[in-house]
Amino acid sequence: MFQFPSEQLLTFATVLSEGTLDAAARQLHVTPSAVSQRLKALEQAAGRVLLRRSNPVQATEAGEVVLRLARQVAQLEADAGRELGLGSEGAELAVPIVVNADSLAVWFLQALVKVPQELKVTFDLHRDDEQHSTSLLRSGTVMAAVTATPEPVQGCRVESLGVMRYLPVAAPQYLARWFPDFPKGINGMSLNAAPTVDFDRKDTYQWAFVQSWAEAGSVPERRGPRHFVPASHDFGDAIRLGLGWGLIPEVQCGPDIADGRLVELAPDKPFDVPLYWQRWRTASRVLDVLSETVRDVSAQYLRRP
Repeated sequence: MFQFPSEQLLTFATVLSEGTLDAAARQLHVTPSAVSQRLKALEQAAGRVLLRRSNPVQATEAGEVVLRLARQVAQLEADAGRELGLGSEGAELAVPIVVNADSLAVWFLQALVKVPQELKVTFDLHRDDEQHSTSLLRSGTVMAAVTATPEPVQGCRVESLGVMRYLPVAAPQYLARWFPDFPKGINGMSLNAAPTVDFDRKDTYQWAFVQSWAEAGSVPERRGPRHFVPASHDFGDAIRLGLGWGLIPEVQCGPDIADGRLVELAPDKPFDVPLYWQRWRTASRVLDVLSETVRDVSAQYLRRP
């Protein structure tokens, strides 16, 4: 059975992390020519083109498979070195994770700070919509993900974390302008015509909420103005200031509802999003401890399914 040399795998992963061959050469303390030769040998062994020579470089579909292998090998070697007491005292393992903005703002950082310092890990966080985050697992870019996808990515295991509950809310001044007879007049169709705040163009939650409230068999087209505010805190502030209505995690908007800064538009219609934790199947103490911490902390913030 053919085996890829670990030196070539490390070089390949470093090139993709650094973005260019020259930057990878500096990181690896070798010449750019040596990096190029290792990549050429790796591609010859794989029988495929693994890199797109863009700026920054990108992995091809075949390259994503090799990248996943390279990072799994590096992670296993780092775990073994720690257990054997090998390597420099300051050596740290970087753990790349993809997480959605709301989880990052509400609870995920609380989990990271509880990971024991003696594991000597650093975290490389990627932010992406929970509906799309599994693509980074498939490509080998990350080791783990908070995702809304229950189907495990190949080579990964998945477990339910709980449900993130969102509430449809708006500011009193917004309601005074757009719904002066509130609570009368609030329904899916009227909200669809009024200004909405979306996180970004991947954010479909406000639209899904409108559709869920539409009359049976009808699917309205998006009609009202849409504001895009791609930061969790600023997204909430945009709604509090009256820019539009939107869905905010109940953990974040509960105090605002209690003191009147926000008004819940439909108290009997919360919007629930199940969240899952997907991680590589490879045996790893670091991933095991991280997964246990994520599981424990998420239970304090998420509703049970």
